[in-house]
Amino acid sequence: MHISDLLQRQRPTFSFEFFPPKTEEASQSLLEAVRELANFKPAYVSVTYGAGGSTREMTHDLVVRIKNETGIDSTPHLTCVCHSEADIQGILERYAAAGVSNILALGGDPPRGIANYERKNDAFQHAADLVAFIQKFNASGVHADKRGFGIGVAGFPEGHPSTPNRLLEMDYLKAKVDAGADYICTQLFFDNHDFLDFRDRCRLSGINVPIIAGIMPITSASGMKRMAELAGGSRYPAKLLRAIARCNGDEEAVQRVGIHYATEQCQDLLDHGVDGIHFYTLNKSKATREIYAALGLRDSNSLTATP
Repeated sequence: MHISDLLQRQRPTFSFEFFPPKTEEASQSLLEAVRELANFKPAYVSVTYGAGGSTREMTHDLVVRIKNETGIDSTPHLTCVCHSEADIQGILERYAAAGVSNILALGGDPPRGIANYERKNDAFQHAADLVAFIQKFNASGVHADKRGFGIGVAGFPEGHPSTPNRLLEMDYLKAKVDAGADYICTQLFFDNHDFLDFRDRCRLSGINVPIIAGIMPITSASGMKRMAELAGGSRYPAKLLRAIARCNGDEEAVQRVGIHYATEQCQDLLDHGVDGIHFYTLNKSKATREIYAALGLRDSNSLTATP
């Protein structure tokens, strides 16, 4: 089922993100987390895609395994980086054959470890180009669902790291939606004012598709620093930094603070009519399970709102 269909049936939705493991030990840990979180009946889960397609096979295998073993709709990420049209065509054909219903289409980060990489050599220069190609694939009728894939794209409440001009950023986001994207999932953020302002600016720009908020609870001080690097410079409100500082390096205390802060974020987002919340799990279940408990949720159907 397309995620846009899920959002028409039920809002808010709750969903989780995982990344492909690189070792057998990590695989077992991930599968345990997936099974624990599957009990909450998420609307869908997503699986990340390494820079330059470095996890292409692992992403495909994990998407199919989650779908087959849990019955949960699994949405693979797909990026423009280091891909030709033939590459993307082949990937889409495999996902269509596996019964995958949705794709999250991303511009993608420059790959590390590939000498002399130049973006201009990629077949798709922007995520909007990738969205348009997926829609062209949809029109070919290859997918068993005659509508083809549902398509999501990324949004950046704190601003896209490579587009400091916030007006131009909205133009780029609208181009992705106009090309055929039917929902937006945001990058992580820690100040809800950023998300709510982003949502308002989307509506003012004529972007009227559902917007799902991306939440990543802090579980360690070192992880917080890595988060900032991976997200292109996340902004941490002083309120959160003060709470982390009071932990004096106690990692268990940091985790409690992070879970409490994320819970408050989620409650406020729900109070403001968010379309959905997407948890960046880091392949672990504890933080998400505790947030669910604090919100009084048993599963993704425990809370519904009028669209």
